[in-house]
Amino acid sequence: MASIDLDKVLDKAWADKSLSEILAAPVSASKGVSDKDGELLQEAFGVVTVADLAELKYTRWAQALAALAPSAK
Repeated sequence: MASIDLDKVLDKAWADKSLSEILAAPVSASKGVSDKDGELLQEAFGVVTVADLAELKYTRWAQALAALAPSAK
């Protein structure tokens, strides 16, 4: 089972939300992602929510490539 420390990856306002609320949240709910970053992601890739970012094919491709070379991190 996967786990994650939500305090490390989400802005404080989102850390106590349910998983469904987090996935529906704007990408700016992610720690380090500004509202402007969110606007740029929407313009470039149509990404609006955290779930959209997770499903973005480029994100998945990058994850697959990283998994092939774990020692390259």
